[in-house]
Amino acid sequence: MAQISFTLNGRSLESEVTEETKLLWFIRDVLKLTGTKFGCGIGQCGACTVHINGKPVRACLTPATSIDGQSLTTIEGLSPNGSHPLQKAWIDAQVPQCGYCQSGQIMQAVSLLEENPAPTRDKIVSHMNPILCRCGTYSRIVKAIQKAALDYQNH
Repeated sequence: MAQISFTLNGRSLESEVTEETKLLWFIRDVLKLTGTKFGCGIGQCGACTVHINGKPVRACLTPATSIDGQSLTTIEGLSPNGSHPLQKAWIDAQVPQCGYCQSGQIMQAVSLLEENPAPTRDKIVSHMNPILCRCGTYSRIVKAIQKAALDYQNH
């Protein structure tokens, strides 16, 4: 077991974790935050995307021990009441169908708008390309990100 200290959604925490535990299962089973989803388990779909120090990572591949001394943000950490501009835009654009990939999609989109609050459509598409949506709501995802970008600087 390894002792880790980290910041989770703005709150300092300490925990024990085994060396082989992946961050996804630490988040879901130990921290009891279920917004981060298991999709493929090989880092290809992006449903498990979270942020470490503001950068998107695939939690299914990332060792939980790697967050020692780091800041971890999950979908639950964006806002306590769903008021983040991307969360509101997602609803307004009626993005989800099954909804399974949505936390990964939103976390990927947040990283884009943090880097570039006024991305072009091409930049949105290329940045979001690694996150798969089984339902094919890609045009709604782009629309939601474009809408959120208009409001993002006021967030």
